Amino acid sequence: MDFISHYDSPLGGMSMASDGTYLVGLWFDGQKHYGDTLEKKYKECDLPIFDHTRRWLELYFSGKDPDFTPALFMRGTGFRRRVWEILITIPYGQTMTYGEIAKGIGKPGAAQAIGNAVSHNPISLIVPCHRVLGADGSLTGYAGGMEKKRWLLERERDSRKLSKR
Repeated sequence: MDFISHYDSPLGGMSMASDGTYLVGLWFDGQKHYGDTLEKKYKECDLPIFDHTRRWLELYFSGKDPDFTPALFMRGTGFRRRVWEILITIPYGQTMTYGEIAKGIGKPGAAQAIGNAVSHNPISLIVPCHRVLGADGSLTGYAGGMEKKRWLLERERDSRKLSKR
C-alpha cells in the first residue's frame, strides 16, 4: 500500500507518495501522468519521508539548492530509471538536452524515447526533468505545464546569480 500527503507550493498543490519508507512520487496536482506509479490502494497520512520532502521543497522554493535528497525509489522500467538517474545529476540552475541524455546512456539516436521517459518522471523537481531542453536550447514540453517549467528555470537562474555575489 502507498501513502500520500499534500504540499502547497508557490506553483499550486503538489502530492507526495511513499511506500512507507521511500518517496516514490511527487507531482503537481493535475499534471500529465499524475499518479502513474501510485498503487491503486493508498491512504493519506504523514510520514517522516514526507517531512523530509517538505524540508527539501521549502528550501527549493525559497531559492536555495537543497544540500540533501530525500530517500527515493524510482518505479519504472530499467530504461526510464537510467534516464531519471541522469536527470538527478543535472546541477541546480543548469540544463541538459534530450540528445545529451541520449548520449549519456549510450543511445545517441534515442532522443524521442528519452523525451518519453523524461515526461513520465514520477518525482518532479527532486528529479529535475524541468532542466531538460530541446537540442537548440528551447523550452520543450513539461508534464507540469510550460509556465511552471519557465518559472522553475528562471527561479533557479536568478538564485544562482544571487549566490555568486
